[in-house]
Amino acid sequence: MDTVFSADGTTIAYEQQGSGPAVVLVGGAFMTRGDSAALASLLTERFTVITYDRRGRGDSGDNAVYDVQREVEDLNALIERAGGEAMVFGMSSGAVLALEATARGSAVTRLALYEPPFVTDASRPPLPADYVDHLEALVEQEAYGDAVAYFMTAAVGMPAEAVEGMRQAPFWTGMEAIARTLPYDGRVMGAGMSGRPLPADRWQSVKVPVLVGSGDAGAPHMLTGARELAALADNFALHIFPGQEHNIDPGILAPVLTGFFTTGEQA
Repeated sequence: MDTVFSADGTTIAYEQQGSGPAVVLVGGAFMTRGDSAALASLLTERFTVITYDRRGRGDSGDNAVYDVQREVEDLNALIERAGGEAMVFGMSSGAVLALEATARGSAVTRLALYEPPFVTDASRPPLPADYVDHLEALVEQEAYGDAVAYFMTAAVGMPAEAVEGMRQAPFWTGMEAIARTLPYDGRVMGAGMSGRPLPADRWQSVKVPVLVGSGDAGAPHMLTGARELAALADNFALHIFPGQEHNIDPGILAPVLTGFFTTGEQA
């Protein structure tokens, strides 16, 4: 493990392995750098791969006042450490963070995304209008278990009784430890889970090749959102992974990423 300082002085923990052009992996909700280890190991023969703990998670620090721009600056610090430019892969809400960073001018040369969790139709309920406010209130009360449960029901869409059963599972404690960052992912998503179409102009400044991936065996709104995103611009292209759900097999994902990052081809 090594660390880098973000623009606001926050310490960001990361690991670097492999050799070749730099690729930074950006995790989604609940993910720390360890959750990207399997994918990273499959990319190291061709690339220098950087995995990191987003602020507030794992070994990274945090700041009392959150803003999406702070997370963009975290990614910028890692890209600077990697040599000044990098290719980026984002998973789930981390995909939206990576897309937003690229739109805001981060030195990303190629961008690959997997299932940004957009809700753009009526295939499932949208997030409540006060979703982030409610999450922040729970975190402020240190009701971390309730925050996890609210995320799993409102954002993921799991039945409440299933979530109650999860509270007894060994992994629940680990989820509670990261729960204070759940509002961050809510702010990254913005209105992207509102049930409305994606705004055509939000990411129009992204000019690099973008690969938008989705499985065809998971929640229907994931594939719908990926299709809508890929249709926004000619430099965005859709890649469907047959038989895959949100937790995609790294062994199936890695060859597609390798091809895209090596050649820039988007399908």
